[in-house]
Amino acid sequence: MSENLIKIQTDDFDLTALNTWLQQSENSYGALVTFTGVVRDSIAGDLQQLFLEHYPGMTEKCLLNIVERARQRWDLGRVAVVHRVGELTKNENIVFVGVISAHRVEAFQATQFIMDYLKKEAPFWKKELTDQSRAWVEQKQSDLDAAGQWDKQGE
Repeated sequence: MSENLIKIQTDDFDLTALNTWLQQSENSYGALVTFTGVVRDSIAGDLQQLFLEHYPGMTEKCLLNIVERARQRWDLGRVAVVHRVGELTKNENIVFVGVISAHRVEAFQATQFIMDYLKKEAPFWKKELTDQSRAWVEQKQSDLDAAGQWDKQGE
C-alpha cells in the first residue's frame, strides 16, 4: 500500500527526514525525485516578508486529491507534500514535494504534476510585504497554463 505524507505547517521542514521517510517504502522503487520551493524576492526586488494563509482542512483534502490524481496516472510509492504557512522571508523553504517511483520519468512527471496543480488549485493565499506596499499576490496565468498542459495530455 502506498503512503502519503501531507502536512501544512509554520515551522521549516527537514529535507533529510523527508527523504528518509520517502525511501522507507515497502516496495522497491528506483527513482526518488524531490522539489523544494523557496521564497524569492518580489518583482521590485524589495521583499521584506511573505505571509501565507490557507483554509485548514480544505487545504489538506485538496492536496490529497491532487496526489491521488497523480497516482491514477503513474505507479507511485510514497508521496510527500509539505507546505508552510505564516510569515516567511527570502530564501526560506516554502514547499516540498517528494515522489518515489519505479522509473525516473514517472517520478519527475508526477512531481511536476503535483506542483502544477498545487499552484492552480490549493487554497493558499500569499501577501507580499515590501518597502513600498502590502499586497495579496494574484494567481499567475503561467501557473494555470502549466496545469492546463496536463489536461491536454488526458487527465
